[in-house]
Amino acid sequence: MDEITRSVIARGDLAHLALFLWASGASALAAFALRELAAAHRRFDVFVRELARFNNRLEH
Repeated sequence: MDEITRSVIARGDLAHLALFLWASGASALAAFALRELAAAHRRFDVFVRELARFNNRLEH
């Protein structure tokens, strides 16, 4: 990564480096948010299943 950074700086293309860093950070944040959303969905699904099991026990 240092070699790429030095190469970009040497050519004076700092705008592209800044854009790349921003896009990388935004992509990482989006991936993290999606992973957390999927985990929350799984936890909610487990909760609903347990609630349904509980209700079935009360009915019988």
